[in-house]
Amino acid sequence: MRDALAVGPDDTAARERTLLVSWLAVLSRCVGEPEASTAVAGEAGGLDRISAVVADVTWAGLGDALRRVPLDGRPHSAVDARGTLADDTADLVVRLGPGCAGLELAYDLAHVSHHAAQRVLGYLLHALGRARTAPDATVDLGDMLGTEERRRQLVELCGARVDNGPDGFVAAFQSRAAAVPDRPAVRHREDVLTYGELDSASRRLAHRLRGLGVSGGDAVAVVSDRHLDWVVAMLGVLRAGAVYLPIRPDFPPSRVRGQLDRADCRLALTDGPGSTLMSVVAGTDGWSGTVVPIAEPGAEPVAVDLPPPAGEQPAYVYFTSGSTGQPKGALCAHAGMINHLWAKVDDHGLRPDDVVTQTASQCFDISLWQVCAPLLVGGTCLVVDVDKQLDVAAFTALLVRHEVTTIQVVPSYLEVLLTHLETGTVRLPRLRSVSVTGEALRSDLVRRWFAVLPGVRLLNAYGATETSDDAMHEVLDGPPERDLPVVSVGRALRNMRVYVVDERLRLMPEGARGEIVFAGVCVGLGYLNDPQRTAEVFTTDPYHPGERLYRSGDLGRWLPEGRLEFLGRRDHQVKIRGLRVEIGEVRAAIAAVPAVIDAAVVAVGDGNRARLVGFHVATDEITPDDLDKQLAARLPDYMIPAHHLRLDALPLNDNSKVDMVRLTRLAQEATCGAVAFEPPGTAAERRLAMVWSEVLGLPTERVGRHDDFFESGGTSLSAVDLLTRLKHRLSLADLLAGPTLREVALRLGSVDSDPAAG
Repeated sequence: MRDALAVGPDDTAARERTLLVSWLAVLSRCVGEPEASTAVAGEAGGLDRISAVVADVTWAGLGDALRRVPLDGRPHSAVDARGTLADDTADLVVRLGPGCAGLELAYDLAHVSHHAAQRVLGYLLHALGRARTAPDATVDLGDMLGTEERRRQLVELCGARVDNGPDGFVAAFQSRAAAVPDRPAVRHREDVLTYGELDSASRRLAHRLRGLGVSGGDAVAVVSDRHLDWVVAMLGVLRAGAVYLPIRPDFPPSRVRGQLDRADCRLALTDGPGSTLMSVVAGTDGWSGTVVPIAEPGAEPVAVDLPPPAGEQPAYVYFTSGSTGQPKGALCAHAGMINHLWAKVDDHGLRPDDVVTQTASQCFDISLWQVCAPLLVGGTCLVVDVDKQLDVAAFTALLVRHEVTTIQVVPSYLEVLLTHLETGTVRLPRLRSVSVTGEALRSDLVRRWFAVLPGVRLLNAYGATETSDDAMHEVLDGPPERDLPVVSVGRALRNMRVYVVDERLRLMPEGARGEIVFAGVCVGLGYLNDPQRTAEVFTTDPYHPGERLYRSGDLGRWLPEGRLEFLGRRDHQVKIRGLRVEIGEVRAAIAAVPAVIDAAVVAVGDGNRARLVGFHVATDEITPDDLDKQLAARLPDYMIPAHHLRLDALPLNDNSKVDMVRLTRLAQEATCGAVAFEPPGTAAERRLAMVWSEVLGLPTERVGRHDDFFESGGTSLSAVDLLTRLKHRLSLADLLAGPTLREVALRLGSVDSDPAAG
């Protein structure tokens, strides 16, 4: 590379400036920000910081802006690009060689590999070439990756190509049911359906739907709690070639009506609670579709199967939170569905003797694989009621009783479960695999897990509803090798491609932050009957013409070992109780309340401590209870803010936009209860306050004796965490009956002093 800057001997300053401009352009691209910062060795041996805005400026213009920087051949260091260009640190120094005869790159092999250094040098030479050949062009590095790195990202880092065969889930299930008709397929409480019974019931329902006028591709709502009939309904809809649309019976009627209208759904299958909800939707909200019960006692069996749906046909739609204030229905095809199911079978190692718990809400897409994946291999799905999940002792007892082998939980519940298992009072000898999803998985939690259950695999799952659920797995059979705060999300699943790109869908260098996008068979069909929002995030894969790509809005980077690190969101989407929530939808719901003239929402805390805080400006006084009631008619419970704060006006920043930083600070200060603060008054209250603060992520000194656990941000899941840390000396009913710190401490005291309480 000695001749890379070979120009006349009098052009030393110009060459230095070209080098610095090129280096700043490389750094800007690698950190994904318009402003780049580097360091230049100072005359006294120290480092001087240099920053520049690289966007919307020409190479020459950027050089002119740096003319005041006296360089004098000093080296340029990448110390400010730590973690973005190389393995662990960017311990790199770039400088002109003696007499400015060439370019040198110095690096510490303890931190930077030869491979990483060569990549960085390639980026810099690419930038130098652009800066010198077109100085009046806008700074733009284009496609800066070398051939080998480009091939690695487009081939090696993508999922394996696997032939899923001609059969989708429907045909595969029918084949399995014919082979093992007497095996238990689904259990709920004391009830069970064998494969033969589930096959017969779902076939009969599919024919019944066709008789009611349902055609292929029509949306059919299943408004039901989770039980055996719900599973029959799910399979019946799929077997009819219709689109499965799950709806919880406790959802607000107006929200349900909006989903039905968006899906152009004219038929709903219901159980008892679902029928009650749909009578309101049909009455108050004026929906004119048909409501029929799932169960049809005394119906004659049907022997003939309908033709199974083709892979490109739509299979299901799940409505997710929408930033515009309206939910959007992510529509996915049978081909993506079966691909994801087989990936779950592979990475969990599912076998005919496996029992998989079904714990997710029916309106959460992971509920689908929890039911269907075990049915592909002759295993059993165990539907678990919410009350059993919220009592960790009852949940573990259920796992033991039914010899469960595979479960899926959010990381915050994994910690609650692990805390219970660490007591040594219960063992799970049949448990083999645990899927973790919905939140970042902390490495310290993983190390704790394998210290207690060294033989139980953890599978960190990551994806999106728009990509047929999970698109990546990090499969862990022991503690993670890399010392990161959170576990990576692993590698792409079979037949999936995952890229990290810039705003123009150009591949980012390995180690550089960019947007995570997905391509391959699992990419969904878009948002149902919503072409505008579909066009915003679904597009053509530039590296595989004719195939589709989904822009997730998530940020990430490739680690040197070829694993993807998740780095958060680029927008205002958050996770509450593991569910996706668009801040804009919650804000719009508050703003729609009569008398409210402006609103804003922020999220505070993380994991199971994450909670929403709403701010409103109103013409009249509105109590938090009034707001909750109004929002309950528009939003599911997990999207309703834990706190409501009234302001005379929303604060603005220097750009005249709502100051979200200030609102977040106000929210954090206000999440310790609405009553006058009084510190814990007894030793028992002080001990409880320490546990309370850990569970809710609050400073101990902000926990008062009159604070209500749930008004302070507590959820059903964090309540389980609290009760587990209190060694189950209280029940959830006890906490609900007296949720203040003082009441809980008194109840603990009475339990501990009762000789019969042990």
